[in-house]
Amino acid sequence: MEKFTIDQIKTWDRFYRGNFINSLSGFKSVSLIGTANSEGIPNLAIFSNIVHLGADPALIGFINRPIEAAPHTLENIRDTKSYTINHIHFDIYKQAHQTSAKYPKGCSEFEKTGLTPIWQTPIHSPFVAESRIRYALQLEEIIPIRQNNTFFVIGSITHVFLDKALLDKDGFINIDQANSLTSLGIDGYYRTEIISRLPYAKANSN
Repeated sequence: MEKFTIDQIKTWDRFYRGNFINSLSGFKSVSLIGTANSEGIPNLAIFSNIVHLGADPALIGFINRPIEAAPHTLENIRDTKSYTINHIHFDIYKQAHQTSAKYPKGCSEFEKTGLTPIWQTPIHSPFVAESRIRYALQLEEIIPIRQNNTFFVIGSITHVFLDKALLDKDGFINIDQANSLTSLGIDGYYRTEIISRLPYAKANSN
């Protein structure tokens, strides 16, 4: 097994280094975040750093890159306190990836990529009609991360839309049956397949 020190890694070409570090943390969920500005103009962007923070209250977090690199999603969330998260499946992953392009402010990524915005009252932000699992959030907190000028955005779930056939009796969502994808690095997309569900782990069991 080869050893790499951080001092060695820092000398690499920045794209090679970026791919290496981005892949190191492993597979991640990948979704589209839908927002709209105060005038109702929609925005759509792909994110692969969305994390579950708790079930009661139901909180989800994600990392927004520095303002200079990705201003529109964060700006809309700050202004309206509203956003949606939409799972990506095989049929739309290329369009979803295209939303990472740097479109100008006021330009709708829905229109540019051919994805369809769908609005659900009373939610201010659009969902992706093609997505098979989608949910709305209300902004709770934005935490600046000073080390790299990013922002940890925390939202509470207000509405969820999915096919009930995806639900097990215990509330487990079989997202693989919706063909939801996962990602690696900044441009790798993977299908998912369940291996098994294990019983609740107890200290006195083998």
